Amino acid sequence: MVGVQLLLELAGDHPELPYAELELLGSLRERDPQVAVVECERPEEISRLALTQVAMEYLGSCQAEKGAFIQMLKDLAISSPRPFAGRVKKVHGNTVNATQAELERLIGSRVQGRVNLHNPEEEFRAVISGSRCYFGRVLWRSDPRRFADRRPGDRPFFHPGVMMPRMVRALLNISCVREGEQILDPFSGTGGMVMEAGLLGISAVGSDIDPAMVRGSRLNARGGEILRADSRRLPFRDGSFDAVVTDLPYGQSVSIMARSLDALYQDALGEISRVIRPGRRAVLVTHRDIRILAGTFMEIEGFYSQRVHKSLTRHILVLRKDRGE
Repeated sequence: MVGVQLLLELAGDHPELPYAELELLGSLRERDPQVAVVECERPEEISRLALTQVAMEYLGSCQAEKGAFIQMLKDLAISSPRPFAGRVKKVHGNTVNATQAELERLIGSRVQGRVNLHNPEEEFRAVISGSRCYFGRVLWRSDPRRFADRRPGDRPFFHPGVMMPRMVRALLNISCVREGEQILDPFSGTGGMVMEAGLLGISAVGSDIDPAMVRGSRLNARGGEILRADSRRLPFRDGSFDAVVTDLPYGQSVSIMARSLDALYQDALGEISRVIRPGRRAVLVTHRDIRILAGTFMEIEGFYSQRVHKSLTRHILVLRKDRGE
């Protein structure tokens, strides 16, 4: 399956962030709102995706027009040895001149095989976004319940303001850290990053200056390594980690020992740059735009903003350490 093109139907709750984690799989070839075509180099990573709803073998695309859709199905000449269903997803803003039901009937009539809408063994799916219609065979579908059993409020130790597991997973994916590699979260808080990394077979180290957080996160992330450490003077050798993924502190409720948050960010960024391996990524969540400061330490590869509520916007900053450092 390596080298196969994948068609990915993406979540619609952020306009850009779902595309950022697709580098985990391979190279992005084509995109439209909530749709991406990727040259897949690592199919084993598909099930890691947090912001993708459906992954498909990419079969073709055409203009979002009924006649073009019929011609595409004719040219593909698909046959299915197993009972199948045809499904259509219309993304907001599409321009197709046919209903979802019409297009699904066309799939059923043009694919050779037995249709079974109630218990199909195979699904062919069209995603219509903008002026394009993308068509594929479903390989994997995200279970919306797969993060529910890790809700922060259900953990032994809880603190307000922590990120939900789905977002934590997305950040790990954006870092491109792989199974068997090692990450650091130098502001580990309640241990959510360490917990999620462990589920992916990633060795994770979490550190925090607040002893109460260290004690609580050890209850949550029992299989992970959590230690008390000052992010301004991390007790690790240069180039110790394959990635750093962390949520930088903000506001008055956090425990810091620096003279200010500005000073903390300055010193912590220097340490993050020091302990990460050359050519690898740091993914930082901030609540201020610190691109100018961060750019003095590492190359900025991505920047995404997400409004959490009226008084809080989350910024996600993707940095890469220069290979020559």
